[in-house]
Amino acid sequence: MNKLHKIVSLVMLAAVLLPNMTVKAGNDDRRGTAGAGELLINPWARSAGWSGVNTACGTGLDALFTNVAGLGHTAGTEFYLNYSHWLNNSDIALMTAGLAQNLGDYGVLGLSVNSMSFGTIERTTYLSPEIGNNGTYKPTLMNIGVSYAKAFSSSIYAGVTLKVVSEGIDNVTATGVGFDAGIQYVTGQDYEIKFGIALKNWGPSMSFSGDGLSTMVTVQDQDFRQTLEQRSLSWELPSSLNIGASYDFLFAEKEHRLTVAGNYESMAFTKDLYTVGLEYGFKNYFMVRCGYTYQDGVAKDIYDATQSKTNFSNGFTAGASVNAPLVKAKGNKKAVDLAVDYAYRSTAILKGIHSIGIRLTL
Repeated sequence: MNKLHKIVSLVMLAAVLLPNMTVKAGNDDRRGTAGAGELLINPWARSAGWSGVNTACGTGLDALFTNVAGLGHTAGTEFYLNYSHWLNNSDIALMTAGLAQNLGDYGVLGLSVNSMSFGTIERTTYLSPEIGNNGTYKPTLMNIGVSYAKAFSSSIYAGVTLKVVSEGIDNVTATGVGFDAGIQYVTGQDYEIKFGIALKNWGPSMSFSGDGLSTMVTVQDQDFRQTLEQRSLSWELPSSLNIGASYDFLFAEKEHRLTVAGNYESMAFTKDLYTVGLEYGFKNYFMVRCGYTYQDGVAKDIYDATQSKTNFSNGFTAGASVNAPLVKAKGNKKAVDLAVDYAYRSTAILKGIHSIGIRLTL
């Protein structure tokens, strides 16, 4: 009866939240009006390899992008470092680091830092539009997240993330906060059936400010100049609602695993996403995965203005992980594992996105 009560509570939560989200998702007038688009980028190589379909089955730091509730599966200490070459022929790089620590009965605490680098850009102004006369600048995009998750039973996991979002250049910046929250439900004889719901990027509006929005003007019919400050229009975070499920097929005395997963993401400011993925794992040593995300217009030509493709993604992803036990558990001594993750995301321009991650678990 206790489990039934929890399932009913989970379904009721989805029933309350989903209508509010889907009403906005179909509004064409809202598409493209959100800011902080970097929050839509999955920085973790492991989950990126199958299109972030692991809302229901994500675990550890890898779950922070899709469903923070998965952080609650962390048994000890986990450190994760990721690098993504964003669009292969560009100079854009995404660096991500995460640290998770199990606090026993108090749950799991996590910290993540995402930083996006665009290289150095030549500065131009309306008074001096020539390149090379005005120096350079470097745009910065950084997100810092503090997460907390807890296993309330062997079946129920829940978590929340507070994000600080910062972006700008040397004289114009914007700072805001956002929240993620999620629940996972795990059931079955071998816990092979999983469900998950996650709210992502909910928070107040942001706007830019700084000296870059000010300029010196001459007052008409007067002989003096004064500073004119322009106001920046505020914008909202790219909020969404994820609903996912997965099933583990176990073979050969559970040494081989094939996971089938699906996810629906209701987007408030762009077209909804429908994702399916497969992951094969041999024990905990080796895993390969692939995924496909469908979005309205994904198969159309991005270079044809008459078509409705609004996303440079082709939808296909693939990845693999190799896990090497450095120290085996013995007595009170914990195991130490080192894993390397790789992901490739296919794009219609600039030859795709490559991501690599290194995970250390203690």
